[in-house]
Amino acid sequence: MNTYQKIYETVRKIPRGKVATYGQVAALSGNPRWARTVGNALHVNPEPGVIPCHRVVRRDGSTAETFAFGGGGRQRELLEAEGVEFDEEGRVIMEKYCIRT
Repeated sequence: MNTYQKIYETVRKIPRGKVATYGQVAALSGNPRWARTVGNALHVNPEPGVIPCHRVVRRDGSTAETFAFGGGGRQRELLEAEGVEFDEEGRVIMEKYCIRT
């Protein structure tokens, strides 16, 4: 299994209505230094409907402005459709929705 495949497998495990950070996905995929690699892998996600890349956010809960499948606004829409709430600054309420690793 190559690096991207490991990342995709980890992202598939993020439950509906939850988020993980790039760093968490990196660590769970085998290397805590892969955060940037996670971003690169998700940007070329081969199965956007199957691999829920919209559930990966920055550590402060902000969405990716360069979300490959419609921009940051689309990422927020997808998360809100799963019940994820955002604070006044437009960030995911991490204490409530971030997975625990």
